[in-house]
Amino acid sequence: MSEIEAGRGAVAPVKTREGGEGLLAALALAGGAGVLAAFFGAPAVRFWANVLLWFCFYATVGLGALFLAALEHLVGARWSVPLRRVAERAGSLVLLAVLLGLPLLFSLSVLYPWTRPEARHQPFVSGKLDGWLNVPFFTARALATFALWGLAFAVLAGLSLRQDRTADPRLTLRLRRFAPAFMALYAVTVTLLAFDWLGGLEPAWYSDIFGVYVFAGSFLAGLSATALGTVRLLSRGRLPGVERDHLYNLGGFLFAFLVFWSYIGFAQYLLMWYANLPEEVFYYADRAQGGWPWVMAALALLHFVLPFFALLPRDRKGDPTLLRRAAALVLVAHLLDLYGLIFPSLSKTVVFSWPEAAFALAFGSLLCLWMRRAQSLGADMPVGDPFLREGLEFRL
Repeated sequence: MSEIEAGRGAVAPVKTREGGEGLLAALALAGGAGVLAAFFGAPAVRFWANVLLWFCFYATVGLGALFLAALEHLVGARWSVPLRRVAERAGSLVLLAVLLGLPLLFSLSVLYPWTRPEARHQPFVSGKLDGWLNVPFFTARALATFALWGLAFAVLAGLSLRQDRTADPRLTLRLRRFAPAFMALYAVTVTLLAFDWLGGLEPAWYSDIFGVYVFAGSFLAGLSATALGTVRLLSRGRLPGVERDHLYNLGGFLFAFLVFWSYIGFAQYLLMWYANLPEEVFYYADRAQGGWPWVMAALALLHFVLPFFALLPRDRKGDPTLLRRAAALVLVAHLLDLYGLIFPSLSKTVVFSWPEAAFALAFGSLLCLWMRRAQSLGADMPVGDPFLREGLEFRL
């Protein structure tokens, strides 16, 4: 028996029909009605800020999941091969992000102060307008970014799905060659997402490591989505052969990047606090008033303290129940992190009422529906991958 045939015969996942889609669709429609009401009844800046929030959430989660899939090809990892399809499915969220990003291009004059005439009279903004912060160049960068995200998903997930059908080992080599290119693509587009879409809300502010901060949150969110999807499939008997050791590695990655995200966030704050430059510290001053300190405290608790101590004991990293809870908590905290990056730039006080609740209901339900439908993308494991059996045999 060939290595590929052995890999294909190692699994026989059974896809079970799952209910609840009707309820999710009803919730999405109810939330959509609220979103429509917000379009007509809420201030335009508030409506588009919510769209930006969910665009960034979908994009960062999807890109983080694709990063995890590409990382496997780049380093030749074996343990993660049985879990790669979960990451590829979560990576499809970049397509949903693109659908949200296109209409956002019509909101630039509402959200971004650098589009207004008075920006030319601001000392820390005027020098950026001609070379970088202008609508035509911003739009071109955004469209190029969206195209690259679609290309990355088409290659990483498309070739993997084709390998399910053909069992062609040459596709593994093609994916391995594409992985370094994707890493460069990922670095550039996540940095653009950070500085254009998020940092552009405060054009006078600048941080050298803001792109790294957004990258850390993106990979952590993609890793959490992969862990959550893996545990969910395991509980339904759809990942035969995946053991606690595989979950332990996921939990270890999650634990490590919790620390990395926290380190980058604190380092950015500490350097700006120490330098005390006017063009830097106002960013944190805005988040130290009007109720925002409570949001920042909640972020520290949910995005670091609770999951850190939950995953700290060695035997808990491979516990499927605890891993599911920690991953879900990190995803919620990631959404809160993006909320704290966007809304304080637009409002001096905490903003949360029916428009935000409607968006959460609509886009949260849409997210669940999208991921349910994504379960139909190929087999639950990459059955054509020649290294699948070796991945299933992985033990610590």
